[in-house]
Amino acid sequence: MGVFDDLERKLEGVVNGAFARAFKGDVQPVEITARLQRELDSEAHLLSRDRKLVPNDFTVGLSSHDYDRLTPYSRTLNAEIIPQLREYAANAGYLFNGPVTIAYELDASLPVGRFTVVSQAVAAAATPATTTAIRRASLVLEVNGIRHPLSPPGFTIGRGTDADVRINDPGVSRLHARVSVHDDSGDPRITIEDMGSTNGIIVDGRRVQTSPLRDGSRVELGSTRMLVRSPVSDV
Repeated sequence: MGVFDDLERKLEGVVNGAFARAFKGDVQPVEITARLQRELDSEAHLLSRDRKLVPNDFTVGLSSHDYDRLTPYSRTLNAEIIPQLREYAANAGYLFNGPVTIAYELDASLPVGRFTVVSQAVAAAATPATTTAIRRASLVLEVNGIRHPLSPPGFTIGRGTDADVRINDPGVSRLHARVSVHDDSGDPRITIEDMGSTNGIIVDGRRVQTSPLRDGSRVELGSTRMLVRSPVSDV
């Protein structure tokens, strides 16, 4: 018996209980779980010989009928599905960037009993800055929704505890890159430099050893995408 067969068996109690009453003839929890498992398989990206990165953030689109029936049970359903996805991933040699999350959204174009899944690998970034520091900076580096002010002298980025900005991404080295900021009369000069990482740095689609950064620059470390931007007024 495969790992997913075992997953289905473990979910039987849930499916045959309150969920079975709520989903008669409609979307079944085990169908969603099966689709998420296939999403892991289809979206797995090789990091090394025995490590594959898979999505950890999922959005399930549901018809109006199924959405109304599912959402009251979503927390309980996720509490059953997520541990099983983690178990499946562990047995398959898959790695998650961060916490596994499943959200449910209404898609009125879908017929009853049909659903969609959109996934992405979202790395968890640590060391968020204070609101005051962000407002004082002319530019920030946005990492997964967290803004880091680009103020002198700058900061290091990596997966390890020695990095100033820590990113939970297996494709990011322990000390991956250094961002240097020099303030010349209110006009900061910003550069990013590879610190001997395994997977390198990509800036605006080009692999670089060192590169200037400016408003709008897009940086990729591992599977993590970053954006240099002006801080908005409602930070």
